[in-house]
Amino acid sequence: MDIVERFLNYTQFDTQSSEDSTTVPSTGKQLLFAEYLKKELEREGLDDVTMDDKGYIYATLRANTKDKVPTIGFIAHYDTSPDCSGQGVKARIVRQYDGHDIVLSEGIVTSTEKYPELLRHVGEDLIVTDGTTLLGADDKAGIAEIVQAMVWLREHKDIKHGDIRIAFNPDEEIGMGARHFDVDKFGCEWAYTIDGSDLGELEFENFNAASAKVTIHGVSVHPGYAKGKMVNANRVAAEFIALLPADETPESTEGYQGFYHLTAMQSTVEQAKLSYIIRDHDRDRFEDRKRHMQRCADQLNAKYGPATVLVVSDDQYYNMKEKIDPQMHVIDLVLKAMQACGVPPKVKPIRGGTDGAQLSFRGLPCPNIFAGGVNFHGPHEFASIQVMEKAMQVIVKICELTAGYNH
Repeated sequence: MDIVERFLNYTQFDTQSSEDSTTVPSTGKQLLFAEYLKKELEREGLDDVTMDDKGYIYATLRANTKDKVPTIGFIAHYDTSPDCSGQGVKARIVRQYDGHDIVLSEGIVTSTEKYPELLRHVGEDLIVTDGTTLLGADDKAGIAEIVQAMVWLREHKDIKHGDIRIAFNPDEEIGMGARHFDVDKFGCEWAYTIDGSDLGELEFENFNAASAKVTIHGVSVHPGYAKGKMVNANRVAAEFIALLPADETPESTEGYQGFYHLTAMQSTVEQAKLSYIIRDHDRDRFEDRKRHMQRCADQLNAKYGPATVLVVSDDQYYNMKEKIDPQMHVIDLVLKAMQACGVPPKVKPIRGGTDGAQLSFRGLPCPNIFAGGVNFHGPHEFASIQVMEKAMQVIVKICELTAGYNH
């Protein structure tokens, strides 16, 4: 089985996760695919293939050298985004893409004007949908590449490598993928998530992230007799929003710039609730953003009375760079592997988070490498077969180079 057939098989499973669920995994249909993956790994001759009751799959490709080699790992998630249906995916291949708009189905077109990233793939073979579902390259492309790399190494015994661990997990798209990941059982010195996008992407910086819930307690009085008595929570909420920098929002920032993002609000005269996420790559600025929200609350409490505005923040994850910097050999190996495979590296910060960020803070340094999908989470998602093959080659080369790594 080649990498394309493997990936196309994977797309036939609906593995959409759900933010509204309290189970692990969040949807039962993810377990159907997990069972399929487990059996596939067993058929391909991997060792120690296990799946726990939460759908986390672990397996090993045994070392073929007696030299002392670090045990490394490769990780991908098998759930797809709740943002777009993953049921009944109709994938097809556009051979030798010619640079024109791609008609997915009647009335649904992926245009180069709206999706100029298409033009980076002229001459390549692109896997697309019919425009009614996402494709699922995020992250089934990563799974296909990891499995194919293990099969290639198994068949090419002249390439020496140490023990290689692989893991596939549910619920990454709802931020829960790393929560139940068994780092001790995985048993690696370091690992890589194969969950990036286009050719050459290498990411080992991500946002520090927190959520913030703002509750505003008003005082409701008949408007005809409200002078000096009413505290309109709607208006206080508007004041709070206005106290935050207007140009530090997702729609106004890029690169390393952080932001405050108002994700939801419910408001009446008597009570208002605002939901925010706070993001910044710099840890000090991140901490100051949380303090600034409290300063805004303090200012309004001084104006309207104690406990009018309550801010409760909860840290979600931190910038993995803090944990990767002391172990830059983990990055150097990827850069050397990319160079050997003819892949120009594109090192960039993630304006978000990954399972690897959480795992890095649990003692498993885990940067993120490209998988070949583009326009994730929607019906215009596509994957380049040639880029997927390059990702597989990079995985193989990392394993080979690690065998020569000197602690």
